[in-house]
Amino acid sequence: MDWMAWTWPTALFFATIACLLVIFTLLAARFPETPRTGVLRIETTRGDRLFITLLGSAFICLGWLALFGAPLWGGLVTCLVWATAVFRWV
Repeated sequence: MDWMAWTWPTALFFATIACLLVIFTLLAARFPETPRTGVLRIETTRGDRLFITLLGSAFICLGWLALFGAPLWGGLVTCLVWATAVFRWV
């Protein structure tokens, strides 16, 4: 890790994203799904919902940093609520 000057939280973040991509790939291969229409009125698959979740979470964390500062625990909880809502209703 020293060769990239990463911190453990940064490495954990990117490892989590990589694991999510592998899990979603395996799910798509094992359990193919048909797109569904949610509250956005667009057809989405698991991968689409993951992308929407990650994009929204990035904006939530940036907004949290702008409004409240460094500890992101509240932003993380907000992101988890966001992810639950996206996978449930979008």
